Amino acid sequence: MFSRAVETELIKRSEEIRRELIKMFSFGTAHHYGGCLSCVEIMTSLFFYKMHFSFANREHPNRDRFIMSKGHSIPVQYVILSMLGFFPMEELKTIKKLHSRLQGHPDINKTPGIEAPTGSLGQGLSYANGIALAGKFDENTFRVFVLAGDGEIQEGQIWEAAMATAHYNLKNVCLIIDRNKYQSQGMVDEMMSIEPLEDKFKAFGWKAVRVNGHNIRELCAALDSLDNEDHPGVIIADTVKGKGVHFMEDTYKFHNYALSEEEYSIVLKKLSSDGLMGV
Repeated sequence: MFSRAVETELIKRSEEIRRELIKMFSFGTAHHYGGCLSCVEIMTSLFFYKMHFSFANREHPNRDRFIMSKGHSIPVQYVILSMLGFFPMEELKTIKKLHSRLQGHPDINKTPGIEAPTGSLGQGLSYANGIALAGKFDENTFRVFVLAGDGEIQEGQIWEAAMATAHYNLKNVCLIIDRNKYQSQGMVDEMMSIEPLEDKFKAFGWKAVRVNGHNIRELCAALDSLDNEDHPGVIIADTVKGKGVHFMEDTYKFHNYALSEEEYSIVLKKLSSDGLMGV
């Protein structure tokens, strides 16, 4: 149940996730800062408020599933999985290293707690539809949550999958779009405009809501509003690319970037002392 105390705890959790992300990435190696930082509050609201998912129920057939369709943002989920006890926090430092269980895109065969291998953009919703259909046939009650990037919405497979979700009335599917407005080489709407997203999904037979993707209260309310819907639901979460690190915000430059040692020290110190930068 959402309350002021729950909101405060979730905000603190999101700040902790940002700090752990920066510590995990360190410096000298390119990482996907922009898209990871923009979806922190979304992921926090899912894993620590809405989803029925934990280390204890990790193999239960009715556990909720999460698909990180924009696979390059998987480091956020790695941090969360370590917080949930799937592997030690110390293991986060091995990201993208040879033989590590934590690679730059999710590997269902290597990493505990991962439900789908993703990274070829546009495929996560189709994968979720398959899981949701199987659950429906087996009369299970779990839900499937998918996080997609806004640049990813340019993929045609997304819209074919959206038709299928509605056609089969997979109301146990919830899609969240991280609308941070930038993709790897520039602004999303300059590359290929995707708006009006709400109208498009409604036309496909979905319930669509739009929220501030950094506002925990709005995110949780949106997730709650889809609980008993007779249609699949999509949340368009307006976010800021690189949120929390002022010089990374609102630019595509840090989509995939290697921090210098000096930049890393500045960011880590600021996040440790002030929580969110530029908020």
